Amino acid sequence: MKQYYVYILASTSERLYIWVTSDLVRRIYEHKNKLVDWFTKKYNINKLVYYEVHQDINQAIKREKQMKKCIRQYKVNIITEFNPAWQDLYSQICE
Repeated sequence: MKQYYVYILASTSERLYIWVTSDLVRRIYEHKNKLVDWFTKKYNINKLVYYEVHQDINQAIKREKQMKKCIRQYKVNIITEFNPAWQDLYSQICE
């Protein structure tokens, strides 16, 4: 069964970026290597600090939109709960 991911990237200046993808490893690789000319490239946002898995693309998109509407403190709280040190999780998802 296909999986979909809602993820949050952070920069060293603590800018946050939320998006959804069906291939988390590939997408984070693209962000890290600046292969996509997006907001993340402009602001050097490439540290994977949070992700969640969904089985339904519609649910993933709904969650992404919900998270984008939330205040920053909510986002900080879910990241901190999931990843207290705000470490880059990219190496973990590549295993």
